[in-house]
Amino acid sequence: MTGLRATCHCGAVQLRVTLSDGLNSIRRCDCSFCVRRGAAAVTALRENVEIVQGSDNLSRYQFGTKTAVHYFCKTCGIYTHHNRRSNPKEVGINAACLDGVYLPDLDPIPWSDGRNHPSDKRS
Repeated sequence: MTGLRATCHCGAVQLRVTLSDGLNSIRRCDCSFCVRRGAAAVTALRENVEIVQGSDNLSRYQFGTKTAVHYFCKTCGIYTHHNRRSNPKEVGINAACLDGVYLPDLDPIPWSDGRNHPSDKRS
């Protein structure tokens, strides 16, 4: 899926993305942050994500290992995407922000085990 448009709720932030494997990569994560956020993400390579509008309107959030960077619209608060800690070459795109995607049509959406992420393992 190439040249897809993703927007926040108010439209201040707009992305153009090419998904690595279409909607087949859709997952929800059960880490302490994602499970509260409730979003489902799809995968794009970093070079296939362009912030077309509103880069100055994005706010960042990091926690834990501070490896992943989560981005939100400063105006409406919608999470649009995040730089992944599991693979720094990948970006997780909020599937609900993609034009034409309605998450209930994709249920059941698989879950990934973010509570037991390898980066959190202590020796």
